[in-house]
Amino acid sequence: MPIQITKLDSTHADFKPSLERLLAFEAGTDEAIELAVAAILADVKKRGDAAVLDYTNRFDRIPNGGAASMAAFDIGQHELQAALAGLPPAQRAALQTAADRVRVFHERQKRELGGFSYTEPDGTVLGQKITPLDRVGIYVPGGKAAYPSSVLMNAIPAKVAGVAEIIMVVPTPDGVKNQMVLAAAAIAGVTRVITIGGAQAVGALAHGTETIAAVDKIVGPGNAYVAAAKRRVFGIVGIDMIAGPSEILIICDGTTDPDWVAMDLFSQAEHDELAQAILLCPDADYIARVEASINRLLPTMPRQDVIRTSLTDRGALVKVRDMAEACAIANAIAAEHLEISAEEPQQWADQIRHAGALFLGRFSSEALGDYCCGPNHVLPTSRTARFSSPLGVYDFQKRSSIIYVSEAGAQTLGKVAAELAYGEGLQAHARSAELRLKPSV
Repeated sequence: MPIQITKLDSTHADFKPSLERLLAFEAGTDEAIELAVAAILADVKKRGDAAVLDYTNRFDRIPNGGAASMAAFDIGQHELQAALAGLPPAQRAALQTAADRVRVFHERQKRELGGFSYTEPDGTVLGQKITPLDRVGIYVPGGKAAYPSSVLMNAIPAKVAGVAEIIMVVPTPDGVKNQMVLAAAAIAGVTRVITIGGAQAVGALAHGTETIAAVDKIVGPGNAYVAAAKRRVFGIVGIDMIAGPSEILIICDGTTDPDWVAMDLFSQAEHDELAQAILLCPDADYIARVEASINRLLPTMPRQDVIRTSLTDRGALVKVRDMAEACAIANAIAAEHLEISAEEPQQWADQIRHAGALFLGRFSSEALGDYCCGPNHVLPTSRTARFSSPLGVYDFQKRSSIIYVSEAGAQTLGKVAAELAYGEGLQAHARSAELRLKPSV
């Protein structure tokens, strides 16, 4: 049965409201989930390891009657190295290549983010010092799917930033450990791996327990319970973002093989029924060819039911006036992944202001960025690319201002500060500055 994908035309009067309805996604909060998460976090804060042990035994269906202590959930470095050594050669080589490329990119990023200082004529020194976080927690999903690529993308920039301790939590339902995930942890330099998940893992990382040290920041994707828990502990610890469904937006000039574009749309649609895949193109005939490719290729996909639902509910094929208009619409959408599949992609990339990641040229499929190009695949979703950035080294660093005021500088700055402080009614501030002024002769 042909897929019923939405078709829009930017020249139609109802285009803008139709597009807005298509893009609308309210993450919202499920009251039952929020109440459950609040109770779990409160219990973990109160009972520590005992609560984490109880919830993990229950939710992850730990075999043999459950674990007797938290020690059962720790995976030592020897087991991580054994997992790496036990991978098939091709799989190990691919994982290592991806890790090397991710590391090289983030090392370059770190070099570009150095601190600075400058000295003013009176000897006052001002600047900025960059220091890494002490300890971070990385949440890696388990259960329905395992994501070694998420381990690399979250752990490597933390390692490159200089984080001393990286604690990874990963649920292992029914006690099943994914060897590629453990191997990725070995390659990425994860300090400690604990096989717990859910809101209880987030609570343990945020508050600390008898056996788990509290972290400074929690990063990594998870289900609705994990997202709700991260939202609730923000402020106690830092978090990366609350991620929404995956998105791909493709701007195409009609010169790319339509099968390639159809498959690129599938690559995001297969993630989730709520994922969004949209094509913008000025060529109506080409759009029809892409639609034909979608219908021909969909039956070959193992996850065709998920793809069909995603494309039917949230996908679209959009006819635009020209490529310049496509760029303007792309800026309004601010997609997580933006492919510019065109003969001369750079000229259109120069017009893009809002996107999590740009993939330029017909050979730059989004899937390559997910795994092994090097730039991070943890990207802002749900239009948050308008004001936020991909995960990077900067997420694992903090900046401290450096202020060294010379005696001469205090004479000038003290008068300015005192004047402003008196204006705000803060006399102690003013006097603090004035006490350093030399008596007038």
